[in-house]
Amino acid sequence: MKGLPLFVCSQLLFILLTSTALDTITRDKPIRDGDTIVSAGGVYELGFFSPGNSKNRYVGIWYKKILPTTVVWVANRNIPLNDTSGMLTLKPNGTLVLVNSSNASIWSSNSSRSLKNPKARLLDSGNLVVSGRNDRNAEINLVWQSFDCPGNTLLPGMKLGRNLVTGMNWYRSSWKSADDPAPGEYVDFLDSHGYPQLFVVKNSSIVYSVGPWNGVAFSGSPNSKPNMYYTFEFIINQQEIYYKYEIKNASLPTRVVIDADGVIEHLTWIERSQSWFLYLTAQFGNCDRFALCGPYASCNINNSPPCDCLRGFEPRYPNQWYASDWSSGCVRRTSLACDQDDFLKLKGIKMPDSRQSWYNQSMNLEECKKMCLAECNCTAYSNLDVRNGGSGCLLWFGELIDIRELSHNEQDLFVRVAASELDSARKRRRKRSTLIAVISAVVATFILSVLAWFSIQRRKRRTGSEVLNEDMELPLFDLVAVTSATKNFSSANVIGEGGFGPVYKGILPNGQEIAVKRLSKYSGQGVQELKNEIVLISKLQHRNLVKLLGCCLEGEERMLIYEFMPNTSLDYFIFDPSRNASLPWKNRFEIAIGISRGLLYLHQDSRLRIIHRDLKTSNILLDSGMNAKISDFGLAKILGGDQVEGKTKRVIGTYGYMSPEYAVDGKFSVKSDVFSIGVIILEIVSGRRNRRFRHLEHHHNLLGHAWLLWNEGKALELMDECLEESFSASQVLRCIQVGLLCVQKLPEDRPTMASVVFWLGNEDMVLPQPKQPGFFVERNSMESTESADEGCLSNNVSLTVLEPR
Repeated sequence: MKGLPLFVCSQLLFILLTSTALDTITRDKPIRDGDTIVSAGGVYELGFFSPGNSKNRYVGIWYKKILPTTVVWVANRNIPLNDTSGMLTLKPNGTLVLVNSSNASIWSSNSSRSLKNPKARLLDSGNLVVSGRNDRNAEINLVWQSFDCPGNTLLPGMKLGRNLVTGMNWYRSSWKSADDPAPGEYVDFLDSHGYPQLFVVKNSSIVYSVGPWNGVAFSGSPNSKPNMYYTFEFIINQQEIYYKYEIKNASLPTRVVIDADGVIEHLTWIERSQSWFLYLTAQFGNCDRFALCGPYASCNINNSPPCDCLRGFEPRYPNQWYASDWSSGCVRRTSLACDQDDFLKLKGIKMPDSRQSWYNQSMNLEECKKMCLAECNCTAYSNLDVRNGGSGCLLWFGELIDIRELSHNEQDLFVRVAASELDSARKRRRKRSTLIAVISAVVATFILSVLAWFSIQRRKRRTGSEVLNEDMELPLFDLVAVTSATKNFSSANVIGEGGFGPVYKGILPNGQEIAVKRLSKYSGQGVQELKNEIVLISKLQHRNLVKLLGCCLEGEERMLIYEFMPNTSLDYFIFDPSRNASLPWKNRFEIAIGISRGLLYLHQDSRLRIIHRDLKTSNILLDSGMNAKISDFGLAKILGGDQVEGKTKRVIGTYGYMSPEYAVDGKFSVKSDVFSIGVIILEIVSGRRNRRFRHLEHHHNLLGHAWLLWNEGKALELMDECLEESFSASQVLRCIQVGLLCVQKLPEDRPTMASVVFWLGNEDMVLPQPKQPGFFVERNSMESTESADEGCLSNNVSLTVLEPR
């Protein structure tokens, strides 16, 4: 400072000393209740606080610039202060001590060694470190750090695991509640038995496992892979075993929390919406319950029931298994013979519990197989690391438990089975049989095609009633009776109209009310659609599907006779301002569940796997008790055998409800129906039509509007205003989240109907975060209102006129 005036020098010295003290506790500068220290970059703040509605006082660390206050670390979790007289001091030996009004110590840092000139400094990483006053690198030359004493939060750079030299154990424990940071029921820790893995336990019982680390991610959480935002690391050496993550952009606040219910949530702060965004959750389904299916069984959340024995195994206790108690698991169908056994390859699964395992980082997969085969107690093997084609060896001993299907997992598991289960000769016979079957099928198909062609030509000469009456086990109604019941098809009796034609209300002589669906000669749908509907719905029985009573096929008349639905269709209520209030939230939620159950039946539980292809609110009918029933199967398609999708050049459906892959490419599957029901759920919540939706601030449709609100943390603003006095906030939010999950752009991202039904019926279940929906791109601001009207699409015209909506 040579050459500067004395006054300027003294001012600079004052500023330097003051700025140094802002983030530091020293022997002569304790922290009293009301005082705080702030990290150098202004990221974190340390001081006294009261959580939630509690009046107790704690010393903690929180984000300086985020409101409401988000606490990431608490010192005196078990012993709170009951007044504001507390003080955090630094002893001469470098120990931090929290004292109460009586100067009694209620918490201390228990430093591992003494210092002569200690200081405690709050870093921009959120770590409070105690080191020597002259230490330039506090994080290296420290004697104590808060990162060694995690609470319920894991920050970037913190470790979960164990120091094998010092015995230090880094683990997290949940808060008891939002008002009490004392250790709760759940603990997240690294278990070092066998190949290390992370567990969540509740009162010493394992409730969740992320599975073994495969070099890239934990096998039970394949989404936790390095990406443009985060890096993840799992270290195993002679000194330490630990897991940690880092964030590439240090300015982005992020934390991983284990909440009071034991759910692990990865949260990221969104500055624009001023809210925490759930980036990822570890547990999102029933299959995440530890060992739900017992030994030698796998869990698939998309199946009902979710548990299934591995190939070569069968239920240990069949009666318990079929009663939905899968805990006893499965046993081998054929006993092992040690060195004569073989291995069943399983792909796309979570690796089993590895507490009874052995690993070697230098062996290859072939050496691993030989070692497992030589050890009669070895039950499975796998690569330890999936990177660069795979390396290392992981052997399992004892029963294999906690397996679940995860299609994104790249690690293969080889399960020991009796050689007879995988007999090579049987494989050759099966291939030969398959070849013969294929050739036979081709020949048979050709012969049948020829016969079918002649049959079709012959049938064309028959009357329509003869054609339609074939293979239909339905009562035939007399035309005179139907005419009389509808008062000669009076216009006063018309209760609806669709692409098929008008629907009339009728009353039979016995007093039974019926709905008569009459094919119009001007209809875009014809005899084939009517026959399709009869064939399909006559074979289906479910409380959430409309019941077909019979048909009338005389002369030129083509009519279907249904049970009468006194409350017409769903759109009649939710889109009409004069009637929407008569459908309170309780009814809307039950309708959403009813539609989902009906669709699950079509996709999975019926004898036929049926794709509806025209799900919309006008095709959801309501009975006298406001119970939902799916109707109109004229466009439905049957998928046979193992078929999962189909394709058509004749795309027919309704704008606003069709999935992108169906509307653009003609591809339909169960996931295209899932898209439609997602639209319906969002319409039920909002009381607005997807395609007729208008907003002053943007030109998105309803899906795009819901997506924007969700990302801004304002999802409840989507709710129909008339529901404000009857709604359940948690149910509304759950429906919005499920709806957005259903309308995701890519079919593979959408859930199955089994998941939808499960999610809607289990309020405590944590759901995955939705991705961008399909058809939400902004419209041209000059687009006319009429262009957005709901209409039917038939690609008798070119599909090139289609635009994303």
